[in-house]
Amino acid sequence: MVARHCVTTQDHGLDRALDRTTLIPACREAIEHRKRVSLALPIRNVNRTVGTMLGFEITTKWGGAGLPDDTIYVHFTGSAGQSFGAFVPRGVSFTLEGDANDYWGKGLSGGRLVVFPSRSSTFKPEENIVIGNVALYGATSGEAFVRGVAGERFAVRNSGVHAVVEGIGDHGCEYMTGGRVVVLGHSGRNFAAGMSGGIAYVLDVDGDFKRRCNLGMVELSGLEAAEDITLVRDLVRRHVEHTGSTYAQRILDDWVGHQPRFVKVMPKDYKRVLLAEATAKREGREPTFAELVGVTSG
Repeated sequence: MVARHCVTTQDHGLDRALDRTTLIPACREAIEHRKRVSLALPIRNVNRTVGTMLGFEITTKWGGAGLPDDTIYVHFTGSAGQSFGAFVPRGVSFTLEGDANDYWGKGLSGGRLVVFPSRSSTFKPEENIVIGNVALYGATSGEAFVRGVAGERFAVRNSGVHAVVEGIGDHGCEYMTGGRVVVLGHSGRNFAAGMSGGIAYVLDVDGDFKRRCNLGMVELSGLEAAEDITLVRDLVRRHVEHTGSTYAQRILDDWVGHQPRFVKVMPKDYKRVLLAEATAKREGREPTFAELVGVTSG
């Protein structure tokens, strides 16, 4: 008896995706001619990878440079599915009033993502989770502002995004290689495991952050350098502007009291490279390989 095998074409439903049905058609003038577009749309958790195909259209037309900042602005309302804003390039700004599932901002590539709870909500955002696990996984550039708490593995493998969040779960900034992350609240255990680049600034609200941090590759210090203070205050200020966070505003209003509670998390090897580059620049030369890798003569 001869077995018969039937081959059927898979239907991934891409023609019914929000990008195909709504976003790309509505943003055609922006994609083709860089004309500004502003939209307000509902979103549901069945809408996954929202913005990814839109980003593909932009990158195909304009390359890695994307569009001028805020060329496309979309205000979503509702509960977003997985991978909201994944791989969104420069020129696209998504604001989500509501909450989102896992992989929020995965591979963010120059765009801006903002999320805050519904204005009708009564809970304290800084005490409640508003986005899921593995947010900003593998993100390379752009900005992200989260009014509320993120799940586990926030900014894992982030290599360039600047982000502000009001609390995170376990394994924050795991394997991070670049960018800047400001955590304005509670952090779970095993923070900075495998973190080899970038810098994190954590508000030690519980006074026990050192116990929660994985010190294998990083060192901790206070928020003391003028450039660090300026960077963190500016990011928190912009976080307030984009999210309306009253919690972050209270931190700014009492900056003198909060600044000493910030902990700077700096990878040891990354610090050495930055120092070698700064020294070489002052001396008008390029850093040597030995300086960059920490090899001393002897």
